[in-house]
Amino acid sequence: MKPGRVRHPIGEHGHDHLRPLLDLFRGKAVTVPPLDGAFRPNRRLDEAESVATIAAPVDLASHDGQLLAAAGNAVHAVSANGEPRVFAAFQSPVGALAVSPSGSIAVALESGAIVLDGNEIAAAKDINCATALSFTAGGELLVANGSARHRPSDWRRDLMEKGATGSVWRVKPNGESTKLIDGLAWPSGVIEDGADIVVSEAWTRRVIRVSASGATKVVMSNIPGYPGRLTRIDDGALLSIFAPVNRLIEFVLQEDQYRQAMMEEIAPEFWIAPSLASGRSFLEPLQCGGIKTMGIHKPWSPSRSYGLVARLDQDFQPTASYHSRADGKRHGIVAALSLNGRIHAASAGGDEILAMAL
Repeated sequence: MKPGRVRHPIGEHGHDHLRPLLDLFRGKAVTVPPLDGAFRPNRRLDEAESVATIAAPVDLASHDGQLLAAAGNAVHAVSANGEPRVFAAFQSPVGALAVSPSGSIAVALESGAIVLDGNEIAAAKDINCATALSFTAGGELLVANGSARHRPSDWRRDLMEKGATGSVWRVKPNGESTKLIDGLAWPSGVIEDGADIVVSEAWTRRVIRVSASGATKVVMSNIPGYPGRLTRIDDGALLSIFAPVNRLIEFVLQEDQYRQAMMEEIAPEFWIAPSLASGRSFLEPLQCGGIKTMGIHKPWSPSRSYGLVARLDQDFQPTASYHSRADGKRHGIVAALSLNGRIHAASAGGDEILAMAL
């Protein structure tokens, strides 16, 4: 090689045809969005008041100024002293809950049924995995149907299968159903916004706006976790983020053969997958950075579970957030709402209903 001459690496200047072959031997970078800006970590959920203890709550709503919490096969009314009592019981686990401005109560069950004011409505048979409910100003019900193949409790399997068979429906009180959009990767929250609807899509970690014509626009993306339910507050909305995204899970999602073997041979609660709670069994997968050192679990360590609520403005952009970090216990926030001037949040991982100043 003559002095002053630079040898170009393979893949440049005439060697581009080798790049597809070389890509087979190159590793793919696995990155996750940082907790920064409006998502800057804090301990607001860990410092929040506990207003009730309920095992694995799944959704919240308010009815005549009273807090309702869905858990197990029932909807519970939470009294001022924090004592839950059964408000309504069902034959199947409750998956989602909503209350209309006029006081109508809608409940979606794990079985696929939707109950409105105590009566099952004959909605479309394709609605079999209701993950979120909300009412429109006109009294119709918006239903996020997470998957065409799975029940709500099988959300981990849908993620590991890279599912994208979800849909959103408009259901009238008589059961007449209209599909508004489909092909979604586990829609898990839906609210009306003027003539449009806004949907949180968990596996793509984004929030989209859907117009009356069916056109979609991404309004929030690259969320540092899997977004769940959306609820209105006076100056915007609350977004529940039920589990964090981390590098190990993102890596496993790229490894099809390993992931298939994992699903066939290991119980779902021990998959390398997001979780609503962690640290309860020595059989759980653990990243090196999450190992306790000198008896201390570092709050910034990678974790399968996390507690996170995002406060959004009227354009659905994050302005603030509320956290229970890796070393906290109030993880798996599946629902949040504003009631009596406070934010109430349901921690499925911590078995608690929390309250914080709005």
